[in-house]
Amino acid sequence: MLILFIRSIFLYVLVFLVIRLTGKRQLSDLQPFDLITTLLIADLASVPASDTGMPLAYGIVPILTLFLVQQGVAFLSMKWEGFRYVMCGRPLLMIAKGEVQEKSLRDARYTLNDLMEQLRANGTFQVADVEYAILETNGDLSVLLKGPEQQVTYGALSLEAPKAAPPFMVVQDGKVHKNALRQAGYDEKWLLSKLPAAGVKNTEQLLFAFVSGKTLHMQAKERWGGKAVFVDTGAEK
Repeated sequence: MLILFIRSIFLYVLVFLVIRLTGKRQLSDLQPFDLITTLLIADLASVPASDTGMPLAYGIVPILTLFLVQQGVAFLSMKWEGFRYVMCGRPLLMIAKGEVQEKSLRDARYTLNDLMEQLRANGTFQVADVEYAILETNGDLSVLLKGPEQQVTYGALSLEAPKAAPPFMVVQDGKVHKNALRQAGYDEKWLLSKLPAAGVKNTEQLLFAFVSGKTLHMQAKERWGGKAVFVDTGAEK
């Protein structure tokens, strides 16, 4: 039993390292070859993990072989465009100048219902609002709306845009992230002074708190009322 436990831990670590080394893309962003490699690696690891009579090498060697093949394919795809098209395919223009491309639908084995579902996932409910829609090689649909349907930007209105900065999660499940708070330019004393706005007495009663620009977004835990508030960060900086 101990041997089975140790083998499982070893193979888990091996598969974890191999998957991490293949890249950081999410499952939905994987190309077909990457997805097949990932599934095969998981399957190859399951057999020696459960069968103590099988040498570990029977699982390790195929997993490392698949990893090397995947790395080789990735390298060749970066070097030669033709090879990349063979392995990953080409993006398909599904809608051009507001018109659905029937040939692209056939090539992608797409129905109109499939296309509409993808459009709705992008926040668009009418084909008439779309100028271009491109089906990417990973299956995602990129949508460019027609001019009147696009959101107006600060640049288009000749207005000065606010300084772009990522939001900082300064409290998560009651725990203060001191590093994030420091990066946002504030300290714990400042944070404590803002807590009454959310109806809490200490940070442990917060579900989360974000600092985004000049706004502090806080929400109390459900047991403490679950109140969500947006507070001006003020000049304490």
